[in-house]
Amino acid sequence: NMEKKQTINFGAGPAKLPQSVLLQAQKELLDCSGTGISILEMSHRSSDFSKIINTTENLLRELLNVPESYKILFLQGGGSGQFSGVPLNLIGLKEDRCADYLVTGTWSAKAAKEAEKYGKVKVIHPKLDSYTKIPDSSTWSLNPSASYVYCCNETVHGVEFNFIPDTKGVVLVSDVIQLPLQFGLIFAGAQKNVGCAGVTVVIVREDLMGKALKECPIILDYQVQAGNNSLYNTPPCFRYAQLILNWVSSACSLYLGCCGVVHVTLF
Repeated sequence: NMEKKQTINFGAGPAKLPQSVLLQAQKELLDCSGTGISILEMSHRSSDFSKIINTTENLLRELLNVPESYKILFLQGGGSGQFSGVPLNLIGLKEDRCADYLVTGTWSAKAAKEAEKYGKVKVIHPKLDSYTKIPDSSTWSLNPSASYVYCCNETVHGVEFNFIPDTKGVVLVSDVIQLPLQFGLIFAGAQKNVGCAGVTVVIVREDLMGKALKECPIILDYQVQAGNNSLYNTPPCFRYAQLILNWVSSACSLYLGCCGVVHVTLF
């Protein structure tokens, strides 16, 4: 008899998923929550799917304590899609149409290069010889006329901000999901612990929406997506995200009961 092989994935994303979630997902390939149809066959316009997306949003809002003044969007295109989505929606917040970027690794370098298509982009610190550290904030040259400041969680180089940058009142954008109050917009791909690739979570402050550039594709317009409950187009309907968030919520409740405190960072 051959022993069952079990491989542990330490990748940044796609990341390891709880076995209980995988088993539940396997079950729902044939019958989703007693509806008699596969989740893969379910119409995104159905009441059953509306319940799934609303439950997922409520779970995420509760876990991260997201205020009502922020919209939670479930989009496609991955984190890389938001390299375009962010400037297309936010770089026009001020008439100078410019943005400041902290380039500390592969992803922020790509984000800055993409943003150059839509406005003036400034790297606010001296060029780094290697991506091994966060540049000292005393070397930053912030532009008070910038529409936003962009910083990044660098999963390729393993560089992470251990503080929230002080942007002197300019909107702060980052690709990390945590308590959003000090950020204008945060985003991340679900494959970084909340499911499988195909869904990108965007949490954006409401007053920042409605300022998209005229050339912004409608599918990337945050206001359009918010107005359609993230259902302007057909989303990937496989419900990994809700199952994962249910699992995290249960784990947090158990931990809270034992220890009295819990901090959640999902991405």
